[in-house]
Amino acid sequence: MSLTNATPQEVARAARMGSRKLAILSTDARNAALTAMHAGLSSAKDAILAANKLDLEAANKAAENGKLSQSLVKRLDLGKPSKYEDMLQGILDVRELEDPIGKINLRTILDDGLILERKTCPIGVLLIIFEARPEVIANIASLAIKSGNAAILKGGKESTESFKAISSVISSALESTDVPSDCLQLVQTHDVISDLLKLDQYIDLVIPRGGNKLVRTVKDSTAIPVLGHADGICSIYLRADCPIPIAVRVIVDAKTSYPAGCNAVETLLVDENALQTVLPAVAEALLVRGVSLRCDAASKAALSSALEKHSAVLLQDATEADFSTEFLNLIIAIKTIPTQPTPETAADIAISHINDHSSHHTDAILTLDRALATRFQDGVDSSSVYWNTSTRMADGQRYGFGTEVGISTNKIHSRGPVGLEGLTIYRWLIHGEGQVSTDYGAGGGKKFRHESVPVEEGMVRNAEELELLRKFRNR
Repeated sequence: MSLTNATPQEVARAARMGSRKLAILSTDARNAALTAMHAGLSSAKDAILAANKLDLEAANKAAENGKLSQSLVKRLDLGKPSKYEDMLQGILDVRELEDPIGKINLRTILDDGLILERKTCPIGVLLIIFEARPEVIANIASLAIKSGNAAILKGGKESTESFKAISSVISSALESTDVPSDCLQLVQTHDVISDLLKLDQYIDLVIPRGGNKLVRTVKDSTAIPVLGHADGICSIYLRADCPIPIAVRVIVDAKTSYPAGCNAVETLLVDENALQTVLPAVAEALLVRGVSLRCDAASKAALSSALEKHSAVLLQDATEADFSTEFLNLIIAIKTIPTQPTPETAADIAISHINDHSSHHTDAILTLDRALATRFQDGVDSSSVYWNTSTRMADGQRYGFGTEVGISTNKIHSRGPVGLEGLTIYRWLIHGEGQVSTDYGAGGGKKFRHESVPVEEGMVRNAEELELLRKFRNR
């Protein structure tokens, strides 16, 4: 990794050349680079946290002056309990994952001696633009190296010192490995972003990690494919049959474990017949943890009569805008779902509300009814849809990806938490013996066989080899 002030054209061209070398490195060579990264970042923890402290001091001053949001400040802090250790563990987790490159996932016999294969390969050059979150450098670097991709990184000015410290350590660590130094570059100057977004001849994918404004700006400024999400307006649909302990546990975690996260719940949809039974316990648990409850008329009326007076006075009136807002704070909007005439109708109303108001990130239903849960999961048009668990489960590390480059609400290529698999594509290979296109069809008279072959059966050149292989394995 190199800290660079080179021109955008020079940076992108160098990354492209480096990506071609990285793509053909062995699995062992790429894993060795991750081992070196982990060791370097482990040894330099104190120095990196000291740099991060400088960024935090400046960020807190900016927040006091209204120039920076508190949610951004929270994302900046590398010293939070286990955050640095999670970053380090993510590198090891990625190292231990199966190599995603060079896997045959489809094989077809087109004709005798004519075999078609689909083989995974890296995307090429990634441009990652991010705010705060200095750990992103380590996350992206480990995923990029393991998946054979070059990465150009541009972080926000609020975490400059952290970025410098981390990138310097990674750069030194990689010097002893086979990974080309140009594969990972941290761009320092802000005014290069607009130029980088124009270099589609070198850059294959842009991944913005930050707030709505950043993502919208990136999407509006480039012809390069963009992977990511603009908002995290996540909803939970609470049904009356959900046991109170489960409802309290899940909703409290989804709202309070990390309110600034894009997978924190922002809207709570509640069945009408749960207003007096399940909701009061949930509301009390949220209020105790300092959450502001913005209620529609029905939920406010129910809670006003069910809660103690000192709690009821804290209830607020929701506006229609609240149900389309990513609060990123200890605030939740509560909306009542009518239960008549049938449970299925209520579920459909909840599904419709989510599809109209959510950001298609992560949504959940809390119920004991398997059929309704399935109806909800099939009907909600989001990248992750859960049953009886917290929206905070939307995370690459929790999915077993080691770490993630971000969460995508796209409907092409990759969706949800994006790990190694989401950073690969494929190429088509044909192994032949001199066949040409005019051998087939009306002109040549031959017909294609188009026989699918299980990929685990290994490379075969013709039908006879395939038959021998199958007979041998069946002995």
